[in-house]
Amino acid sequence: MKVLRISILLGALAIASVLLAACGGSSSTGSVPDDSVAVVAGNPIKTQAFNHWMYVAAKSQAAQSPGQPVIVPTDPPQFTKCIANVRQAVPSLAKQPDKTLRSDCQQLFSSLSSQVMDFLVKAYWYQADAARLGLKVTDAQVNKAYTTAKQQAYPTAAAFNNFLSQTGFTTQDLLFRFRVSQLFQKLAAKHTTKITPATIQTYYTNHKSQFGKPDTRDIRIVLTKTQAQAQAAKAALAHGQSWTVVAKKYSTDAQTKGKGGLLSGVTKGQEDKALDTAAFAAATKVNKVYGPVKGQFGYYVLQVTKITKATQQTLAQATPLIQQTLTGQQQTSAQTAVDNVVKKQWLSQTQCTTIYAMADCKGYKAPKTSTTTTPGATTAPSTTSTTG
Repeated sequence: MKVLRISILLGALAIASVLLAACGGSSSTGSVPDDSVAVVAGNPIKTQAFNHWMYVAAKSQAAQSPGQPVIVPTDPPQFTKCIANVRQAVPSLAKQPDKTLRSDCQQLFSSLSSQVMDFLVKAYWYQADAARLGLKVTDAQVNKAYTTAKQQAYPTAAAFNNFLSQTGFTTQDLLFRFRVSQLFQKLAAKHTTKITPATIQTYYTNHKSQFGKPDTRDIRIVLTKTQAQAQAAKAALAHGQSWTVVAKKYSTDAQTKGKGGLLSGVTKGQEDKALDTAAFAAATKVNKVYGPVKGQFGYYVLQVTKITKATQQTLAQATPLIQQTLTGQQQTSAQTAVDNVVKKQWLSQTQCTTIYAMADCKGYKAPKTSTTTTPGATTAPSTTSTTG
């Protein structure tokens, strides 16, 4: 049996939507302390905190696939503990050489660490920028948001404790996450505007086609190469032969000849211009046979079998969807704006050790060749999420 590599066994390694409690004591220099992975404006991100969130990331992901082992690669570059963990958790890999398993641990570390570091660093950036702008949230506000979300998602203590057990979260982790999320929302509010009835009206006017359905027609056709063949097909229909028989005998249209020439739900402008004009003419009657009509691909005999009139939602009917659309657009735009601002403000003050360096670190240069990531790995969800 082919031996499965760790990367395949673990599958997707998306970090749970979390914010990371990373702020520690101050440092008088820009260098990174020995017990830390990075320092942001004098505040070290402790290795202990990083390892905790690597565990949460791996634990949370494993909970989504029952039976999947929890492998936490937090001892680079040799990965001695990770290798031992793999051999114990995945018996089929127990006899693999250290070199092979170390490579797998490194790959797993790379796929997780940059995402964890992104959360750690951005969590600090959001807090620091909120402080710079004088934005605050109280403990009462944080507790209220946390309690409300907890009760909605996990109505019983047993359900909540099971969630903590499966994901590796602690209550303090979640409270911190809600605090930073609320600070982020205050930062984002500076980049959003109120959605007014006038805004909704403008969107409706400019996107009116999104809130209605056009006139459609079901059409039967026979397409022939010559006018004489089209006349023969039309005569056969007039003498009582079915569209199924006539289309199969005379039509050159591969799409419809096997189903009685039927084109369903045709909208204006969808077909050959000549066919379109004949089918959508104001004088065209249902079930009357027309043709021959010369088109781009030959001669048509046609019959409109059904007309479904256009529909259009009113502004009032469309308003809830427009409100939702504009809100989503503003949230996306605000997320980008906030991230651009905090990066400009704090990137130059974010120093990382080489092994943990990523795009949020000062002086980071991406590898010249891309690192192969874990199959199925996905980008971590937005740090502004407030659900568990």
